[in-house]
Amino acid sequence: MNIGIPKEIRPFEFRVGLSPAGVEVLVQNGHQVYVEHDAGIGAGFGDQEYEAAGARISYSPDEVFGRADFLLKVARPTKDELEWLRPGTAIAGLLHLASSRRDKVDALLEKKITSIAYEQIELADHSLPVLRPFSEVGGSMTATIAARFLQCNRGGKGILLGGVPGVPPAEVVILGSGVVAAYATRAFLGLGAHVAVIGNDLAGLQKIHERYPGIVSMISTKRNIEKSTEYADVVVGAVLVTGQRAPVLVTREMVQKMKPRSVIIDVSIDQGGCVETSRPTTHELPTFVDEGVIHYCVPNMPSVVARTATHAFVNAAMPYIIEMANHGMDAAIKADPSLEMGINTHNGELVHLTLLEEGLNGLE
Repeated sequence: MNIGIPKEIRPFEFRVGLSPAGVEVLVQNGHQVYVEHDAGIGAGFGDQEYEAAGARISYSPDEVFGRADFLLKVARPTKDELEWLRPGTAIAGLLHLASSRRDKVDALLEKKITSIAYEQIELADHSLPVLRPFSEVGGSMTATIAARFLQCNRGGKGILLGGVPGVPPAEVVILGSGVVAAYATRAFLGLGAHVAVIGNDLAGLQKIHERYPGIVSMISTKRNIEKSTEYADVVVGAVLVTGQRAPVLVTREMVQKMKPRSVIIDVSIDQGGCVETSRPTTHELPTFVDEGVIHYCVPNMPSVVARTATHAFVNAAMPYIIEMANHGMDAAIKADPSLEMGINTHNGELVHLTLLEEGLNGLE
């Protein structure tokens, strides 16, 4: 199979769809891999490393898209990339189609593209093996981001997360009880903050509480969220509903009652955001102020630690990539129920249950 690794063209997307080590594995399995010139440069992988692994370097994106039967990406394809896709090919990436524009889904259907959303590959225990490393990275980043934007020179109220003797630490509220929430909890506790975790999954809350007994944990109700956000110095949105837009848990009215110059980090923004006042930002301009509260809403948070994120992601995704490359899409989908959960479009049809139920009505 011809496999293409294009250079990501979205602003501040430094990750790459496959590392040189991943390329080497595919080449050893008899596949031809085409890597766009400088595709891995943001993650610290040069063209020479890819060539040494057995890849061929292509010097234009349309060549990579034109040669490839299977495209490996990170970010959702842009309009130009959708035009470059050959009909009947396959593409894998963090697609987040539930928060995408309808015309992008229509383009995938018209070209009969098989689209595999890494974030929806789901095991029998409902865990998300390929999304997990990105969630681990994103959750781990929240504490240092909060520490930075609580500083006066970044518009914050001048709070040190861990406090000092005689001065209490920052109050942090984390919405969610999954992987992002667990790693955010670890990061904030490591810097000495006081942490409350609010989630609707009691088993998830129990795991976090057992691992970090110093936290406060609560079941997710409107009242609990309203009371907790009102006193919080930092609110982290770490909510995920697989294949769907994130539910809005923090309303504008709740934001209005928050402390002035407190910080919201909406990690759920790649799925539409769980805070009503959130809107996507970039690594260049990562924050905005609404209702007197600093909002950090960067959809591709792990991109700025691209080398770590790419290595971690490839470790998790490689078994599925090999499965699809070696056996073809139809056979791989039929043989692996977890992979089937990640298929959004196939042979011109919507196949993901959530998208079928919504009839694309939820797409923006």
